[in-house]
Amino acid sequence: MSDLPPPRASLAEESDDRLVERVLQDEHDPRPFETLVRRHQGFVRANCRVLTRSPSDADDLAQEVFVKAYFGLRRFEGRSQLKTWLRRIKVNHCLNFLRAQRGGTTVELDDASATEPVVSTERADASAEQADLRARIVATLDELSDTLRVPLMLRDADGMSYEEIAETLGISLSAVKMRIKRGREEFRRRWEASGGDPVGLT
Repeated sequence: MSDLPPPRASLAEESDDRLVERVLQDEHDPRPFETLVRRHQGFVRANCRVLTRSPSDADDLAQEVFVKAYFGLRRFEGRSQLKTWLRRIKVNHCLNFLRAQRGGTTVELDDASATEPVVSTERADASAEQADLRARIVATLDELSDTLRVPLMLRDADGMSYEEIAETLGISLSAVKMRIKRGREEFRRRWEASGGDPVGLT
């Protein structure tokens, strides 16, 4: 998905809610929705890549998320932020992609309690100086199974609650906590085995 050109200044300064109103008022004017895409495409595209472990599909998946959002915009009731609504579409779309890739199978694990978060992607994105750190984090996450990586990313990257993750994945709350705990432990083990500094994971 190619980056869109900078939007008209007046549109760039408007809130998401106001841009949604503009889209619904005049469906023949593409500029308000293009402004929304430009505003949120980085967040959608990056997480599509991490969730699916497929860099070659991330752009297509992100574009499909926005296509779904555009045609479903009249169902957006404004009870949550637009970014939250886009996140739900993105997560469901990426999970459907993963299920298609693995034939819909899942792996059940034993129960356990959750611990502190793994290093957050927001922190890793803080500056250009951390590009290498971001790449190493993503590479380590790529080594995790879908069963562990997906709930871990939904929690630590997308900020979903345990209850939301359980509902989204169709598993129990205790299974969500266990998978996130196992995911964090496995991430740390692989990170430290590759020479990563454990201090950076608190």
